[in-house]
Amino acid sequence: MTLRQFLGILRARWMLALSVFLIALGVAAALTFALPKKYSATTSLVLDIKSPDPIAGVLYPAMTMPSYMATQVDIIESDRVALRVVRGLKMSENPSMRSQWQENTQGAGNFEVWLANLLQKNLDVKPSRESNVVQITFNSVDPRFSAAVANAFAQAYVDTTAELRVDPAKQYSNFFDGRAKLARDEVEKAQARLSELQRTKGIINADERFDIETARLSELSSQLVGLQALSAESQSRQNAARSAPDRIGEVINHPVVSGLRADVARQEARLQELSARMGDAHPQVVELKANINELRAKLAQETVRLSASVEVTNDINQSRAAQIRASLEVQRAKVLKAREMRDEVAVLQREVEHAQRAYDAVSARLNQSNLESQNTLTNAAVLMPATEPAKPSSPNPVFNFVIAAGVGVLLALALALLREATDKRVRTLEDISRDMGLPVLGILLGREKRNLLGQKKRHPIPTRLLGRASLRSPRLAAKH
Repeated sequence: MTLRQFLGILRARWMLALSVFLIALGVAAALTFALPKKYSATTSLVLDIKSPDPIAGVLYPAMTMPSYMATQVDIIESDRVALRVVRGLKMSENPSMRSQWQENTQGAGNFEVWLANLLQKNLDVKPSRESNVVQITFNSVDPRFSAAVANAFAQAYVDTTAELRVDPAKQYSNFFDGRAKLARDEVEKAQARLSELQRTKGIINADERFDIETARLSELSSQLVGLQALSAESQSRQNAARSAPDRIGEVINHPVVSGLRADVARQEARLQELSARMGDAHPQVVELKANINELRAKLAQETVRLSASVEVTNDINQSRAAQIRASLEVQRAKVLKAREMRDEVAVLQREVEHAQRAYDAVSARLNQSNLESQNTLTNAAVLMPATEPAKPSSPNPVFNFVIAAGVGVLLALALALLREATDKRVRTLEDISRDMGLPVLGILLGREKRNLLGQKKRHPIPTRLLGRASLRSPRLAAKH
């Protein structure tokens, strides 16, 4: 179909097209004036997703995810928020709404749920694409009611988000409260076991007692080493005293022995002198020999006494070494026992410390859960509350007439083409050539006609018309 043919069809079917177009406009006008006026009230919420939690002090990663805003929209549109709005506005106390519910549901179901569903049908929640602002819009025939419901939904969402954070915190608080009691019982039991051990064993400070006993053991070990060396030395002197008592140091260095030896030497020298002068039978010589023998006897006696003292000293040293050795064994046993007691006390102390750390951790978590369960702060705030709209949002006459005009034009064109398809007529030279398959030899000008603008125009008539043409175009056949 060419543009000329299309314009010819419109020119022939203009009355039908105009009628359809006017009917569409009439229907739009009727609907515009018949439908009730609705008012839209909008409130804005801003969600803070970058500030840390005021109690935990950390930023939750879930808030920065793209699905966070979609989740908040679902929460606003949820039944829980809608029911809170119904209860907050006390809509269930409205007798007209109850009568409407009785009429629509015959009393079946829950009245508040029905009201919540009714509010959800007129609710529109839209998040901003590039910001953290959410728009809440409510449509109603009453402008004041629209603003009240929009603001109620915003406040209900804020309260619901606080509840969604507080309710789990309360459950956590109850859980940690029970765990704290159990941890406190474990601390008390461990401390009781440690106190009982200290009381029965008489332990004040296990580490201090172990250090004291260890110091005593070290001291006894040092004493034993010294006495063992001294005993070895005294044993060697005793052996020397038994073989040659006059050669031991105690005898040689003793002043009495030294004096006696000096006296003996002087007397022997005098004896030799007197014997040479007077002879051995002289009374002075005999007396001097007696004195020398007496001195030698005293020297021998003193030597025996001093060598005997060496043996006594050795016996004393041996006895002291044996005593120190026995004391050392006893002290070693005490140190081992003190070590066992210290290890046992250390085990109980570690149990007490472990139980205390567990109790401290649970107590800290309990305190945090208690604070979170009492927290009424949320990351949502009302940016702009809804106000009573001055003009209705629907119906929109301009929008309705534009849509009706577009639909009317499309319907008019469609019906005109459909009518032409069911009642085909020859309107142009191309129609004759296409439908009859005959060439056009000439054109006869017909009578003048005026177009829609009042201009005169002659319609051409083909000169060669056969029976087929007369059958397809009766009007042309009649003219000829």
